[in-house]
Amino acid sequence: MISPLKILLLEDDPLDAKLIKATLKEAGIPFDIIRVQTRDDFIATIERREFDIVFADYQLPGFDGLSALAIAKAKCPGVPFIFVSGKIGEELAIDTLTSGATDYVMKSSLSRLVPSVQRALREATERSERAKAVRELEKSHNQLRNLAVHLQCVREEERANIAREMHDELGQMLTALKMDIAWLQQKYSDHTEILVKSNSMLTIVNETIRSVKRIYTELRPSLLDHLGLGAAMEWQAEEFQRRSKIECTVSLEPGDITVDIDLAIVFFRIFQEALTNVVKHANATKVEASLKREYNRIVLEIHDNGVGISGDDILKINSFGFLEMRERLYPLGGTISFEGKKNMGTTLTVIIPGQHVTSEK
Repeated sequence: MISPLKILLLEDDPLDAKLIKATLKEAGIPFDIIRVQTRDDFIATIERREFDIVFADYQLPGFDGLSALAIAKAKCPGVPFIFVSGKIGEELAIDTLTSGATDYVMKSSLSRLVPSVQRALREATERSERAKAVRELEKSHNQLRNLAVHLQCVREEERANIAREMHDELGQMLTALKMDIAWLQQKYSDHTEILVKSNSMLTIVNETIRSVKRIYTELRPSLLDHLGLGAAMEWQAEEFQRRSKIECTVSLEPGDITVDIDLAIVFFRIFQEALTNVVKHANATKVEASLKREYNRIVLEIHDNGVGISGDDILKINSFGFLEMRERLYPLGGTISFEGKKNMGTTLTVIIPGQHVTSEK
């Protein structure tokens, strides 16, 4: 069974109200209509009940249709509003439509009412479905962003755990192995072959220790946890300069700026990603980074003197580095921007609200 169409009718003439009802009934449209005549009754009724459509006369004693339209748009946006009135000028009819009315039907041509109602309800349904689709899309987008944040946290936790295990367990075993080789060398110092072989073994063990240290340091620099973001960034700059031969400097303002560990991780990973991008794309010879506190915010700025990135480069579908930086900043309310000038380098700027600053060292 089709549910009756819930109609609010603003009409002071009972005969016209009967004609409207008869027109709907003749068309076979089931309806439940409530008629009001005054502004107060119109407001009270529209606040108390939900309606599928609103009909309104244009001129009423002490009230007018445009005022009713404004009230309806505020109280029940999206509900179709059709003027059903006597003859008015073309200019005034256009005003009603530009003000947000769905349609205008002359009382002398009520045959147009049913098609107008059907079209209005169809358009309202389409708008409702579009709005629902947008809400679902926003909900899905938020869920994906929250998932990305969760995965970032899980990844950082796993990195820290792996780095800790490599340091504590693998590092200890390699150190023990190195001590055993040293014992063999001392025990069999007069055996040339054993000394040669043990020296070779010791070289391999030392190289393995250095590799393990490099790996667990890159996974999660202990400096980040024990000495803070500034020290970790300075270490990363030195490592970057040593490997890439690109000059890299870091400045801190103030020198003892301290942030909570979550923000420290975000800044450090963005710094790492930015340096990786410099090596891959910038063709630069120098990188300057600064971390500073400005009033109620923290600003990380990284500038290189390379070829300069373009907006098209940032928006490329495979620009996952930029997307990862942006998603890291999302839960902190931070922003990230790039400014590139051809053959004059690129500047990356990250700004985060200052509530994440902790006490100074």
